Amino acid sequence: MTTATSADSAPPDQGARDGALARLGRTMATHTRWVIGIWLIALVALGAAAPSVFTSLAGAGWQANGSESVQVRELAEQHFGGNSSAAVQVVVHSDSQQISDPELQDTLARATALFAEDSRFGDVVAPQPGMTISPDGHTGILIAGANASTDDMVSAIDQLGGKLSDLSTNEIEVYPTGASALWSDFNKANHEAMIKAEMMSWPVTLAIMVLAFGSLVAAGLPLLLTLAGLVASAGGLAILNEITPISVWAMNFAMMFALALGIDYALFLVARFRDALRKNPDPRAAVAETMDTAGKAVVLSGLTVLVSLTAVLIVPAPAVRTMAVGIMLAVIFVLAATLTLLPAVLGTIGAKVNAGSLPYARRQQHRSPLFASWASLLHRHPWPFGIGALLILIALIIPVFGLKVAMPSIAVVPEDAPVRQGYELVQQQFGDGAPGMLQIVTTAEDAEGTARVAESIDGIAMLTPAQPSEDGSDLVMLQAVPSVDPSDPAMESILADLRERLPESARVGGAPAENLDLQQALNDYLPIVIAVILTLGFALLLIALQAPLIAVIGTLVSLLSTGAAFGVAKLIFQDGHGSGLLGFEPQGFLNGWGPVFFFAMIFAIAMDYTVFLLSSAKEHYERTGDPKIAHIDGLAHSGRVIAAAAAVMVAVFFTFALADPLPPKEMGIILGVAVVLDAVLVRLVLLPVALRLTGKAAWWSPTWLRRVLPKISFSHG
Repeated sequence: MTTATSADSAPPDQGARDGALARLGRTMATHTRWVIGIWLIALVALGAAAPSVFTSLAGAGWQANGSESVQVRELAEQHFGGNSSAAVQVVVHSDSQQISDPELQDTLARATALFAEDSRFGDVVAPQPGMTISPDGHTGILIAGANASTDDMVSAIDQLGGKLSDLSTNEIEVYPTGASALWSDFNKANHEAMIKAEMMSWPVTLAIMVLAFGSLVAAGLPLLLTLAGLVASAGGLAILNEITPISVWAMNFAMMFALALGIDYALFLVARFRDALRKNPDPRAAVAETMDTAGKAVVLSGLTVLVSLTAVLIVPAPAVRTMAVGIMLAVIFVLAATLTLLPAVLGTIGAKVNAGSLPYARRQQHRSPLFASWASLLHRHPWPFGIGALLILIALIIPVFGLKVAMPSIAVVPEDAPVRQGYELVQQQFGDGAPGMLQIVTTAEDAEGTARVAESIDGIAMLTPAQPSEDGSDLVMLQAVPSVDPSDPAMESILADLRERLPESARVGGAPAENLDLQQALNDYLPIVIAVILTLGFALLLIALQAPLIAVIGTLVSLLSTGAAFGVAKLIFQDGHGSGLLGFEPQGFLNGWGPVFFFAMIFAIAMDYTVFLLSSAKEHYERTGDPKIAHIDGLAHSGRVIAAAAAVMVAVFFTFALADPLPPKEMGIILGVAVVLDAVLVRLVLLPVALRLTGKAAWWSPTWLRRVLPKISFSHG
């Protein structure tokens, strides 16, 4: 009878033969109490900060830093009592009374008193005849200036909005509106929808995990690991927010990615650990083998995600940057837990990882016969499957060339939200463009010429008289009311005409201008972001796989699935196909941050599966030198994990499709479709076909390149 060699009685050179990750895994599995204890302390510390994350994170940041519109907002806050795009507008309306009547004057006075109690608000301007009082006298707009940052203004209206709405009576309607109120209601609606979606995804995820693993314990481990990553990420973001403002959207995306990637990584490691246990029942040796093989793939995948998101940091928009930071922080914590806490737990439970196994699981092997058969079929008939998958992807990519993007309209806010009700009331009483006035700041000397040119611009319905600065500076402000809705495409040409024809001293801003400037910045930086992501993604694959051809192929096929996902997004969210079934009204465009941000996220996910498949194939090629074995066994050993991981991601993302607000619905459907396309057509068809057709050339590397690159091997022992 042969007995397995324990870790304690392993040959003296065992540690020497172990790679760095194998040694890390063995150490974690040996010192489990210390590892688990340290993690518990860290989670308690970070968990203490976590509950405040949703109330403390920043609510604004949707701007292009350094743009002309941001300059105008800063000038308005410095010289004009805070009457900037961040100012809060309170719409007061009565069907039976006029603004001059005592009851409405009392309502306005009480609203003014609420603003006076909060130092974040600047000057309060009462409704003015001919400007902020409607022609019939039944509607007035009270303006409370911004005396704080845009983030603080959103926070202020978060706290004060309910009190302002409570001033409404049976005869008087009161609605806080304006950009700050818009982001407040927008963030609340999306946060609530995303939390509901997260809660719905957990039971579905657990069911998929149980089916994939066939064991309750093995299925539960990834969820526990992910929970640790979520708590750590939330606490980390709350602490980081004390240093620099972090968008509340960062937490929403961090939660989603921590759940999806945490399960992916744990799934890959736990599946490999169970296989290693069959060969050597010593848990520490099994952990070492797992980390030396699957652990490398997880590290590479995590680095790929981080690199992809790093490219987004070059976009000069605080909200976009900090959303990327949130996901990066979540990935770092998930990676840390995967590489330290998970090996410690696996080393502790050992064979108990299979506890609670379902009957079929006892016969389950790491090498899936189903995926081995599929790989053999692809090996025999690569061209029909490869061409078919490629044609489908190309057909879905074609609509991308008609894709339009713009910042979201008021339609993304629920119909019963106070900001939307106030917005629509202002349009009814003052005209379509009234909710999005453009602000022009110029010198007193150029005021007359500026007014004359602005009034002659096609699309300007009204211009207010020049308002002198409060601090005696040589600046004046004029406000131009467009004749179109702030989200109308014509707004872009109106803004361009103003900036082109006004005197050189004039600067044009306002909420619509900020949206257009942000959209322009996103458009300008998109090619740069794509180039950086593709370059860094290729470089990581090249370093890991040591083979230029397969690194190029892996990068290009990831680009195919990413492009196809955006093609589907165009058909659904721009053209409206399936909008009735999905329960939304298409805006006629994709939300402006989508191309930059979703490209980074989709490409990161695509490369995640690329790494899982190619690392498995490379491991078998290193052992045998046979490209056929690498192709077939690579898919046979990784196919089930890729399918299960994709199913989990689809479940997580598609739950967001059930949300009422459009942005989380858009995000969930685009990412979910991307995962389906990537897992089914690319990882399980196109990439294996590419391995089959390229044969040994896929793994060839010139001698000079092998000398330059660090030595990385995916085989163990």
